[in-house]
Amino acid sequence: MINNDSQDDDDLPAPVRLLSVQRLGAAPSDDHIAVETPVALVFNGISHAVMMATPADLEAFALGFAVSEGLLTSPAECFGVELKVSAAGVEVHLHVAASAEARLKETRRNLVGRTGCGLCGIDSLRALDLAPGHIAATDRPTAVTILKAFAQLPARQPLNALTGAHHAAGWATLDGTLLSVMEDVGRHNALDKLLGQRLLNKQRFDDGFVVMSSRASYELVLKCARLGVPTLATISAPTSLAVEIARQSGMSLFGFCRGQTAVNYADHGGTGTNNQATPRTV
Repeated sequence: MINNDSQDDDDLPAPVRLLSVQRLGAAPSDDHIAVETPVALVFNGISHAVMMATPADLEAFALGFAVSEGLLTSPAECFGVELKVSAAGVEVHLHVAASAEARLKETRRNLVGRTGCGLCGIDSLRALDLAPGHIAATDRPTAVTILKAFAQLPARQPLNALTGAHHAAGWATLDGTLLSVMEDVGRHNALDKLLGQRLLNKQRFDDGFVVMSSRASYELVLKCARLGVPTLATISAPTSLAVEIARQSGMSLFGFCRGQTAVNYADHGGTGTNNQATPRTV
């Protein structure tokens, strides 16, 4: 169980900043700009990673990252989270079990993350883990319900409405109801925040699906697979490795989910659709 000893979010930098800009053919005006802040993840005093992220929902981000990356086997290995804000950025201190600390020392990466970070800090091909466990057969959403969830996404992205620079990760029920959405300048971060939120709330991962306003990279598929998320749907295309891992793990993977079209790249025995589904209604 996590005891949250973190500072209030009011101590964090604002996620959006107003800056004066010059538009072609117009007078100078203010514009909302996404704030990108260095966030250091520190486990029992050992710095593990520095990610560039939106300074909001950082407890969920840290826990989601730790579990979805396999650094912690469960939230029970985290006893507390503390935020330390400075002019240089934000340190998120996770107090973890001794078994987790030993595992972290074994696999420590010391990476410096970028918004689109993938293999940053991995020092050899042997360090890659591309074989998540198999996801049990469950009911899966149809293209119709997936597009229903995507139709609700723009209204749940207040930061992106201001800046146009934030990705979103949302959790939807099998009937297409969008329950929660997390935003971040990084797509991986947005997903970690969403997964971490569900971990903090002790919610299941087998009774819905994830929608994302991005392409489907292999990292996103891996993160979902590690936590047993049966279906991932993204607004843009997947990579070949993302499709391969989804098929191997038993995950359903949809891409190009926009308008009235959703392309099915990996379907595993649920209520999936044909390879390309163009529903007449949502």
